[in-house]
Amino acid sequence: MHSAAPLDSPPSPPRPEKSRAPRAATLLGVASLLLILLVALEWRPLRSLDGDIAHTTHGWAVAHDGLTQTSRVLTDWVWDPWTMRALITVAVLWVAFRGAYRLALWLAVTCAAGTLVQQGLKAAVDKPRPAWPDPVDSAHFAAFPSGHAMTATVVCGLILWLLRLYGAGPAVWRTGVTLAVVSVVGVGVTRIWNGVHWPSDVMGGWLLGALAVTLAITTYTSRPGTRTATDRP
Repeated sequence: MHSAAPLDSPPSPPRPEKSRAPRAATLLGVASLLLILLVALEWRPLRSLDGDIAHTTHGWAVAHDGLTQTSRVLTDWVWDPWTMRALITVAVLWVAFRGAYRLALWLAVTCAAGTLVQQGLKAAVDKPRPAWPDPVDSAHFAAFPSGHAMTATVVCGLILWLLRLYGAGPAVWRTGVTLAVVSVVGVGVTRIWNGVHWPSDVMGGWLLGALAVTLAITTYTSRPGTRTATDRP
């Protein structure tokens, strides 16, 4: 009779996923760096595209007050960074309670690092937010990258990773993917609709958030002795 591997042993995804994560991290890193450079250099075609989309969506937001109020509730209470941080805190505590202390620490460090990168880029790029004569919402700090979009991407990505590590069934996995996609896409749309971010800010948040998750997976699963997570008896 053999004992189950302790949860604190680093779990690893199947072999094909281990080979895809580094490639994904590389592609996301290149795309993120390119977007950062274009935003920092104020590349005219990108600024023009940002302006065209933002002016169109702001006009819709002003004209459709009901949708705008719903968007504000979603962005300020359902998908806001503090709600997402509370969600990942619950996940970290759950993983730690089951004995996977290193994994719990890895999740916490990834989220903290993502926040530091986000705030550092905001200060470094210092991109102004959209300014409207008839604003429907307000926000603070610099525009790039979108903190809402990046935080939601990091948290939802890490939770999907946990579902794979712990062998979630098809129904749970499909539900998790659906909720993650709706949350990540939804929060980005609300930030643009409410006129507090340019589209490139949201795209930057998505790319950097996905990069943080893939780097976390790549570095974690590359550690020697990594094993599949199982519950303690």
